[in-house]
Amino acid sequence: MSVLGIDEITFGAADLAKCRQFFSDWGLHLVAEEPQELVFESLNGCRVKVAHSDKPGLPAGIEADPTLREVVWAVGSIAELEALRTRLAGQPGYVDDGQRIGCTDPNGLAVRVQVTRKRVLDLPCAQTNTWATRGRVNQPSPAYDRATPVEVGHVVFFVKDLAATTAFYEQHLGFVVSDRYPGRGHFMRCAPEGGHHDLFLLQLPEPRAGLNHVAFTVRDLHEVIGGGMHMSRCGWSTELGPGRHPISSALFWYFISPAGALVEYYTDEDELTADWQPRDFTPGPTVFAEWAIKGGIDGQTRRQVNADAPSGRFMTDRPKD
Repeated sequence: MSVLGIDEITFGAADLAKCRQFFSDWGLHLVAEEPQELVFESLNGCRVKVAHSDKPGLPAGIEADPTLREVVWAVGSIAELEALRTRLAGQPGYVDDGQRIGCTDPNGLAVRVQVTRKRVLDLPCAQTNTWATRGRVNQPSPAYDRATPVEVGHVVFFVKDLAATTAFYEQHLGFVVSDRYPGRGHFMRCAPEGGHHDLFLLQLPEPRAGLNHVAFTVRDLHEVIGGGMHMSRCGWSTELGPGRHPISSALFWYFISPAGALVEYYTDEDELTADWQPRDFTPGPTVFAEWAIKGGIDGQTRRQVNADAPSGRFMTDRPKD
């Protein structure tokens, strides 16, 4: 039994109009709209819901809205869902409607599991020419005017009890620790073989429960850049990026979200197998980002925010001293 990844997430928020605009600009497709709920889809059918904070039946939040209220994980078959039904039965907040089962994790988050509704995609992606491998021949790399995220790739939470929350995901959902900030954070993947992390749990010096960010997978670095510059042109604020995480190797760009905390475009994370041995890191700015641009890139000038616009001259076209 292996969890395949995230199938659906639900935010709780008060300003649905602002969230509608934000996630439309982000590149998600609005598939349903009601007075108290918006439903978006990514390219592969991963769903992002934004429900009004007052909507009846919305799971309790782990912090004040806006925040993430529910995460739905995917399995590949009914048989695998049945196996998890046995594992989760008896857990706090257990629910079972026949198609979806779930409970409340030790951090207070509503966790659900269902047979995946995501579509298998065959997407063209940029090839990178290195000294050793020349995969892109007679073909320029792509450029994107905006991003269309493939799926929700991972979620990151602040937790009150790192050990208890980690044990829950290991014992009940089969997650595996990829890397660690000892006593402070655990990067976890759904199965022994997969991307570097689907879930990252962080315990602050003064522990609390809360959302850190939601990350959306895109095809390649060029889509991270094109998506980020489109968001900048639309007036949304960068928290950090573009940049690169040395722990997972992923390239990123973070934006402040009206649905709560941050959202991230990312690509090119490490692929791991059961042979991988978790590493220990000390948290710090250079561990978080090998390099990063504070404030982002302006979508109009295509330079760092608040930098001078390009003049059209060659960089060396200036008088010598």
